[in-house]
This record gives sequence, structure tokens and C-alpha cells, in this order.
Amino acid sequence: MTKTTTQTLGSGGRTLDLAQQGAIIIGASLFVAVCARVSLPLPFTPVPLTLQNFGVLLVGLTLGSRRGFAALLLYLAEGAAGLPVFSIAGLGGIAQLLGPTGGYLFAYPLAAGITGLIMERGATTFARAAIASIFGEIVLFAGGITWLTVYTHSFALAIRYGLYWFIFAEVIKVMWAAAIATGWQRFFKPQ
Repeated sequence: MTKTTTQTLGSGGRTLDLAQQGAIIIGASLFVAVCARVSLPLPFTPVPLTLQNFGVLLVGLTLGSRRGFAALLLYLAEGAAGLPVFSIAGLGGIAQLLGPTGGYLFAYPLAAGITGLIMERGATTFARAAIASIFGEIVLFAGGITWLTVYTHSFALAIRYGLYWFIFAEVIKVMWAAAIATGWQRFFKPQ
């Protein structure tokens, strides 16, 4: 006889077995991969504009810290193994992880984890989701700009390549992720 491992979710007493947890994590990693396919290379920076950050935030907000972290760790493993999950603007595989966008990519699990952790610690409100997403973005851009500084040997160049061109788009991503996550949480909240 096989014993099924379960995990209780939230205060509603729902449980998911290990296979369901795995399916959710794999699905979330694939969601971020689909978001990565929506990519706009910018001629003045080696960092493309993509929906990946939106996917990372939404995964963290909806799945929580542990599953969000696991999903993005799996995403990095998929990309490192050569699966076509990263932005089409890059080289793919290990080369993409070591290229100009590597810092953003390596920050994904931590950003999803922190975003999820903040969301787990209180009421499911748009304001909490937006604040959690802003903290996630800070982690993403700290990782990305740090990596770009090493890559370009210039902090000023790293800021110019990796921050200025993206602020407006990131504000929109934060707002959309927060809106979708709060709507999702309210709709699927256990009774």
C-alpha cells in the first residue's frame, strides 16, 4: 500500500498530494516560460523587454513563497538544461544564464519567494499584492543591475541598460500582477 503525502493549504483545510503540488510547480514554471516568449528586443540595451517579471510576480503572489520559489528554481533548471524557456532574444541555456540578463534570471526564485512570503502574511488585498510585487521587483532589479555591473564593469552603464528603460513597463506589470492575484485569491479562496 502506498502512503500519499499531503500538505494543508491555508486555513480552509484543503490538502494537495505531492503529485498535485508537483503539477502546480511544473505548470507555474511553464507559465513563466510562456511569458518569456513575449519579448521585445530593445536596440539600446542588451536586456529585452519581456513578460517574465510579470510571470515571476504572479507565480509568487498566487502560489506562495515555497511553491513560487520551487517553480522558479525549476524554471532555471529547465533553461540551464537547454529547454527553450528563456526569452527568445537571448542565446538560451547556460549562455543565457551567464549573459547580460543572468542576474535577473538568478533572482527569479528569490523574488517569487519574497513576493509570496509577503502575500502570505496578511489579508489578500490589492495593496498587499502591489507591495509584495514591488519588493519582488526590487529583488529582481538588484540582481539584474548587480550582474550587469560586473558584466559591463560600470554601475552607470548597468543602470542605463537595466533600469531606466523598464520602469514604466514594470509599474504596469506590478499593477496587473496584483490585480490578477487578488482576484484569483478571492475567487478560489476556500470556504
